[in-house]
Amino acid sequence: MRVVAIDGPVGSGKSTVAKAVAERLDLPFLESGAMYRVVAWAAVRRGIDLEAGEELTALAAQLDMEVGERVLVDGDDVTGDLRSPEVGRAVSAVAATPGVRTELVRRQREWVEGHGGAVVEGRDIGSVVFPDAEVKVFLTASAAERARRRSLDETADDLARRDLLDSTRAVSPLIVPQGAVVVDTTGRPIDEVVDEIVGMLGRGPAGRSQGAQ
Repeated sequence: MRVVAIDGPVGSGKSTVAKAVAERLDLPFLESGAMYRVVAWAAVRRGIDLEAGEELTALAAQLDMEVGERVLVDGDDVTGDLRSPEVGRAVSAVAATPGVRTELVRRQREWVEGHGGAVVEGRDIGSVVFPDAEVKVFLTASAAERARRRSLDETADDLARRDLLDSTRAVSPLIVPQGAVVVDTTGRPIDEVVDEIVGMLGRGPAGRSQGAQ
């Protein structure tokens, strides 16, 4: 089962790069963050306290979600709703809930196994969800570049707050996974980044040449 794990902070280019890598390799693409956004969207919609861990965990387990090119919840297309500023502000708190993470990691593994492999992007894919992925990449970009990319969805302050929450949460914090290759996307054409990642395949974990000492 071929799995390519692409992690990084918000605005680093994960979704754009991962989709292009998946297309190049003819593999399914999974945006793991969409699952967390679904739970955040549902929590906001239902007025659930973002500190109420048990309620959030129960919500994550109950939701009937289908994640793909479009995101469906209970059969309704909510794709456009998931990028609202309100959901963006709530998602890091939701993602920091241990029970929610346990449930969604289970769903992510199930999704990839059901598809026979995938290019998966997120914040803990190479460190927690698929630590044995064939290739693990951690994307980064300058603060200015990330803010520019996310300007329609979130402010620079929103990004800074999410970075802090994502990197300091107790469970599955945002880190560079062991053995991952760090790739800076600042000012680089997408095709160039995709070429670099695809070129890592066939060279063993984290793109190392097989048999290298």
